[in-house]
Amino acid sequence: MMQRAGIVAAVIALGACGGSESENIEKWMADVSKDMRGRVEKVEEPKKFSPYKYESDKQVDPFNPQKVAALIDDKRKTPGASTGPRPDLSRRKEVLESFPLENLKMVGMLQQKGAFYAIIKADQNLHRVRVGNYLGQNFGKITGITETEVTLQEMIEDGSGEYVYRDSTLVLQEEKK
Repeated sequence: MMQRAGIVAAVIALGACGGSESENIEKWMADVSKDMRGRVEKVEEPKKFSPYKYESDKQVDPFNPQKVAALIDDKRKTPGASTGPRPDLSRRKEVLESFPLENLKMVGMLQQKGAFYAIIKADQNLHRVRVGNYLGQNFGKITGITETEVTLQEMIEDGSGEYVYRDSTLVLQEEKK
């Protein structure tokens, strides 16, 4: 009987402890969570979109009806029958025509006896050019020289084998020491 009374007392004591432990845990959770705050990281501002303006008047028109018709009727077209501009292949090439236009730099300008000359750097060499000289690998003929740029008209071949004119510029670039 004594054993039974001890077991009953132990069960009652354990039952009383179980309730308070649960309350203690809930109280501890409430105390700890009241100081906790969620942290939201700041989202970066979106980059401003700047649209690209396509200037078709300065580019070769790939949808020119005459060019498309020339490509379609290519079978009846004979070589050399072009009526458009053609480069003068019999002309002796100048020194600066062996360099791509991207590799040439305008580094200065001269005026001698009323004539304007541009100073062009190719590799490590300097060259003096004037209106009428040729630059670059696309038959580029110099059409104007100012203090800040050289303008030239290149003759490039389009997809149908015809040559078209394209205006280009070399802008004055300061040498960095």
